Amino acid sequence: MGYLRTAVPLGHPNFGKVEACTCRQGEVTRQVHARLFALSNLEELKHLTFETFRPRGRVGLVPALADSLEFAFNQARLFAQNLNGWLLIQGGYGCGKTHLAASIANYAVSLGVPTLFITVPDLLDTLRFAYDNPDTTFEERFDEIRNANLLVMDDFGTQNATPWAQEKIFQILNYRYINRLPLVITTNLAVDDMEERIRSRIEDPELVTRVEIIATDYRRPLEDDAQRGLSTLALPFLRSRSFANFDLRQSEGLKSEEVKSLETAFQTARHFAENPEGWLIITGGTGCGKTHLAAAIGNYRNDLGKVPVFMTFADFLDHLRATFSPSSQVRYDRRFDEIRTAPLLILDDVTTAAVSSWVREKLFQLITYRYNAELPTVMTSQERIEDMEPRLQTRLQDTRLVTLVGITAPMYRVREEHKSKTASRRRRTKK
Repeated sequence: MGYLRTAVPLGHPNFGKVEACTCRQGEVTRQVHARLFALSNLEELKHLTFETFRPRGRVGLVPALADSLEFAFNQARLFAQNLNGWLLIQGGYGCGKTHLAASIANYAVSLGVPTLFITVPDLLDTLRFAYDNPDTTFEERFDEIRNANLLVMDDFGTQNATPWAQEKIFQILNYRYINRLPLVITTNLAVDDMEERIRSRIEDPELVTRVEIIATDYRRPLEDDAQRGLSTLALPFLRSRSFANFDLRQSEGLKSEEVKSLETAFQTARHFAENPEGWLIITGGTGCGKTHLAAAIGNYRNDLGKVPVFMTFADFLDHLRATFSPSSQVRYDRRFDEIRTAPLLILDDVTTAAVSSWVREKLFQLITYRYNAELPTVMTSQERIEDMEPRLQTRLQDTRLVTLVGITAPMYRVREEHKSKTASRRRRTKK
């Protein structure tokens, strides 16, 4: 019949197991290959190859974002050539994770490697359907999946996290971890958000290569940020704010150091607008000109066709909270990812005083992500950096990345009101 059992004593791992005879091994391998290929739907993804991938993304992508994409491309291609260990590809929606994963799978299939490429929700459905499939048993299908020569699990973290689903996923990962079988995982989750048992295996540096793509959604044009509703609450209403009409207030009788602080902030902001690199943080009291300069940067970049994400800190929080509504068309993780990966983010009126722990945590996550990725960022705040919590200070005081400018001039509107009252008193005196 083409099968045999090895004569081994009771208790041996192979006791009672049926193996294919060597005369049928080639045919069995071909059958397994065909079944895995059918499960993978790779025929529909055959166009996703390394040759069709653009390693630097679309034209105009911020260099830091393009660098992360190119690094992921190189790591994926290296993995495909060796099929050694695990490759974890992290990133937001549309950044290229699935394209790279499918490229690895298609490359392996071209070499004759039995490969299973499957999204995690589909993998779980495949296991569920095996219970009612007369042509196979659950055990056979489960064993086929976890023993695939190469397993590519796409969209990890989007599955329904029932106890059964979590256990099946863990069993598959744990089996491949113990046996050091090649595995590719794509996810938009942070490792810290994964189930603890899975995280402990993902964090093994001897087995797992981790790459993170910080490029924005390739399917959306660079100019689409404003259309996504992220800047509509602020920047259009500040369209008149430009560098040309910024008042250095030299005729108000300000102290020399106050005028100097305005000039320094103005020159620094204009230089940043011309070449957005690193971070620019502008601090100062209410009405001193911080928002005018931040909006001037945004309008300058907008006029060049490089639409930034401009919002107040309060609007940032509202955007996140809005996703919790049952009627929201945007998931929380997608909205947060759109903001934190923006090629240029301008966040006005940031505050850490008298806010909830949730607000502090969201701000910390946002700052940490953009700090690590070195994405161009502008922030304004009435608070001194020294008054913020230590974990924020360590990032915001890093002179290698951050340029900190403080405006010491008083509120502009107060000065104008003072001048008006003074002029009125003088007119009454003359009369």
